[in-house]
Amino acid sequence: MKDYPDYYADESQLEEALSRPTPQLIEMMKTLDGDLILLGVAGKMGVSMARMAKRACEEAQVHKKVIGVSRFSDPKQQLFLEESGVQTIKGDLLNLDFIDSLPNVKNVIYLAGMKFGTDGNESYTWAMNSFLPGLVAEKFKDSRIVAFSTGCVYPLVPIASGGSKESDEVGPVGEYAQSCLGRERLFEYGSLQNNTPVVLIRLNYAVEMRYGVLVDIATKVKQQETIDLTMGYANVIWQGDANDLILRSIPFCKSPANHLNISGPETISVAQVAKQFGEIMGMEVKFSGKEADSALLANVAKSRDLLGNPTVPLQQIIQWTADWVKNDKRLLGKATHFEVRDGKY
Repeated sequence: MKDYPDYYADESQLEEALSRPTPQLIEMMKTLDGDLILLGVAGKMGVSMARMAKRACEEAQVHKKVIGVSRFSDPKQQLFLEESGVQTIKGDLLNLDFIDSLPNVKNVIYLAGMKFGTDGNESYTWAMNSFLPGLVAEKFKDSRIVAFSTGCVYPLVPIASGGSKESDEVGPVGEYAQSCLGRERLFEYGSLQNNTPVVLIRLNYAVEMRYGVLVDIATKVKQQETIDLTMGYANVIWQGDANDLILRSIPFCKSPANHLNISGPETISVAQVAKQFGEIMGMEVKFSGKEADSALLANVAKSRDLLGNPTVPLQQIIQWTADWVKNDKRLLGKATHFEVRDGKY
């Protein structure tokens, strides 16, 4: 993205930015074999990612279907995608007959998953995060599969470590993270059994103006809530950049499955970012607790070498977020719970 706006006036401008394809993605679409299907498209990232893929195909002047699959509990999202040229299929991915009915598409982006409400709803969490990936791996065994995972499969690591690398041992804390490791293992199994090219995306944390770690911090500053500093550090990436990098990871699908950490290059300090929001908004910032010497952090050297750096700098995202929250523009109302250290979401 070039020529950054000073702020986003409304959601229409924001959606355009989140779905704007990069020149690199447009070039990739010129040579990519086959159509694309996005499973679980109606979540926080799927709609803008599907629209980005479709826009990239159009600008590359290639004729590819981009198909979005979801329950579409919000009909407006389905209509928005259809108006953008994305074909939609409505149904429950946990229904075996529905899975079997889906078209065989060469490139699969798997976004489905369960996080919030895991505590007390463990069986459904495991069904979504581990059982369903096994079904998808079998159904699309002749496709390339880019599957969303999470940096939560890693243990907490020392702040000075620079974050977990893909080659490091995993150590998921809590049932959500454990079920996400189950998701990875099922895709890894399918990749080995069927020689399916797979890349597993360990994402920490995509942000935009309506949702994300920065929105969580900015909202607490604006509402004069005390900010707990125990989880004092995190990684974030602009969602438009995350969409781009994840779509461009399709050529890096391999068997055995490949793994890629996707995030921004910086380790952000919760306290420092909160103070910035306080200065911009003219608000006092209140803290409690003390930063632990460990956090959930990812090293992105591998993905940076393959795909390059994100285009939107952290300071720009902070400015945008501050303006959005300060002016009471619409939020998704879903806290990330990034500060959780015991794995209970």
